[in-house]
This record gives sequence, structure tokens and C-alpha cells, in this order.
Amino acid sequence: MRKTIIVRRTVKKGLGVFALKDFTEGEIVESCPVLTFDTKGRKNLEKTLLSHYIYPWRSTRGAALVLGYGSIYNHSFSPNADWKQNFKTKNMVYRAIKSIKKGEEITVNYNGEPDDITEIDWFEVKK
Repeated sequence: MRKTIIVRRTVKKGLGVFALKDFTEGEIVESCPVLTFDTKGRKNLEKTLLSHYIYPWRSTRGAALVLGYGSIYNHSFSPNADWKQNFKTKNMVYRAIKSIKKGEEITVNYNGEPDDITEIDWFEVKK
């Protein structure tokens, strides 16, 4: 299997996911298995470093810890990828929403929708 993405350190955001090839709009970048947590499990995760790496699952009371590189994608209000939950397979699917060039960082909007510019209250957005 050919490696198509890699984790690298960024200047301002810590770790990030970068393209090792060109991706076309609509192409799947990565499909990641998830570990799911109920409300009690989410509350326990929120007391740890993992609180910055969880996604909502089925509701904002549940949580998913995304394996693969899923929990490492950085946020952008103008992302080049999107994430969707696949409840049937318990996977998080990351898909290019515009062309992504080899070497470019792959970003998603943490708000869930690529065009949602609602302020994020749990961390400072670095540009």
C-alpha cells in the first residue's frame, strides 16, 4: 500500500497531516476506525490530554477518539478536507473538498461543516 499522507511538525500548530501526493476534490484522504464513548466516557476523557483530540459521536454528549491520523488534522476556517462519521462501520472518513497539492497541510473545520465560522471556544485558532 502506497503511503499518501504523513504527520509532520508545523510551525504554529504542533503536529499536522500533510499530503504525499496530489488529491482531487472528492477523493478520500483517509478512513479511520474510531473508539466510541458514551456520556460518562466522554466526561472522563475531557479530564485528560485526550480532550483536545475527540470528536462528537452521534451527539455532543458522546465521543469518538479517531485512530489513524484522524485526531491530528488541524483546524481551519477555510479547510481543504471534510470529515464525516460512518456510524455503520464506526469509521471517520476524511475527504478532499478541493484540490490538495503534494506537500500541503490537510485541514478540516472542527465545527463539522467546512463553511461554519462559529468561534471555537475550547482553543485559540492559530492562523
